Amino acid sequence: MTTPYGSAPLPVWERPEPQPRAAPVPLSRAKIAATAIRIADEHGLDGLSVRKIAKELGVGPMRLYDYVINRSELLDLMVDAVYALIAEADQHSGWRATVLAIVHRTREAALDHEWFADLLGGRPHLGPHALAVGESTAAALSQAPGVRGIDDLQRALGALNGFIVGALRREITERRTARLTGTDVSAWQATHGPYLTRMLETGRYPTVARLVIEGAHLSAEETFRHNLSTILDGITRDSQA
Repeated sequence: MTTPYGSAPLPVWERPEPQPRAAPVPLSRAKIAATAIRIADEHGLDGLSVRKIAKELGVGPMRLYDYVINRSELLDLMVDAVYALIAEADQHSGWRATVLAIVHRTREAALDHEWFADLLGGRPHLGPHALAVGESTAAALSQAPGVRGIDDLQRALGALNGFIVGALRREITERRTARLTGTDVSAWQATHGPYLTRMLETGRYPTVARLVIEGAHLSAEETFRHNLSTILDGITRDSQA
C-alpha cells in the first residue's frame, strides 16, 4: 500500500489470511490472538513472546510470522479481540445509558485482561471492533445535551477517554500492587494510619483532613461509578447557561 509517508503493508485486519498449509496444526489470526491473550492474562505483556505462543500452539515460531509481521501487529489483534467483547455491551435508546453500558463493559474487560489497560492511551486502536466501539460511543455522546457540534463532541470524547484510561490504570495498578506485596487497603491503612494522623493533627492540611475524616470511602467499583457520573454530568451541562 502506497501512502503519503511511503510504502507500507496493508493493516493486519485488511490482509487476507495466509493460504492453509498441509500441516498438522491449522492456524489463524484469531487462534493466535486467543492464545496470546491467555498467556498475557497469566504472565502480563512482559511474559508474552512469539516463542511462547508458538509452543502453546504446537508450531514453530516462524509460522506465526506468516500471520503477523511483528509484535505490534500481535498486540493490535489482541486489543481488538478485547474490543469485540466490549462491543457486546447492551444497546439502549438513551445516550447516557448507552455510554454507561460501554464504559462499564470496558472496565469489566480490563479487569479480566489487565494488560489491556497498559495499552490504553497509547497509539490509536484502529481495529474493526475498536472502531465499532468508538462509533457507538461517539454517536451516543453526540446526542448529549450541551454537545452542539464536532468541537463539543471532541471535547466530550477527550474528557471521557481521559477518565477511562486514568481510572482503569489506577485501579489495576492498585490490584497488582496488592498482589505483589500482599498488602491490601486495610493493611496499608494500618501501617500508614498513625503517620497520617500525626500529620493531619498539625493543622497544615485542613482540606485533606476533611477528605480523610468526612469523605466517603468507596470501593473501587463505587468510585468508578461515581466519578463516571460526574464526567457525564459535566458533558450534559449546557456550557452556554
